[in-house]
Amino acid sequence: MFAHRSNPARQRGFSYTETLIATVLIALALVPALEALQPGIQGSGIHQNQTENHYLLTTRLEEVLAQPFTDLEDAAQSAGGPNTPTDYSDSVNTTGGRTVNRQVYLSRYDGDNADADDAPFTGTDDGLLWVRVAIDDSEQAIETVIDSD
Repeated sequence: MFAHRSNPARQRGFSYTETLIATVLIALALVPALEALQPGIQGSGIHQNQTENHYLLTTRLEEVLAQPFTDLEDAAQSAGGPNTPTDYSDSVNTTGGRTVNRQVYLSRYDGDNADADDAPFTGTDDGLLWVRVAIDDSEQAIETVIDSD
């Protein structure tokens, strides 16, 4: 009924040439893919530093705010203005081995603007202090106004 046909031996698997071409194609395709990942990897390092700086700033701000108001007022008086760092400034070493200088600025504050000059540090109000914590060589800073109550 059925005639028996003889089939030539079928090739099984890939030849060396096919494997070599596939490997080269994969390698060529991976180069741009890995280059595309590089900005993300670099960005994660930058984000890590900014996040760490944020926590260093908030920690120092909380430490300063925990001080008695009269001590802060004395430090603001000693500084003489909002652009001079106070003795509350310090340096810390991070987990990544960086040394971060945290500058603490204190000044009396003009909250009601009674002198109508729109300058926050002239005509200051009793019982109001401006507090700013900044990191040297960075634009990152946190500031607040506190009262004596």
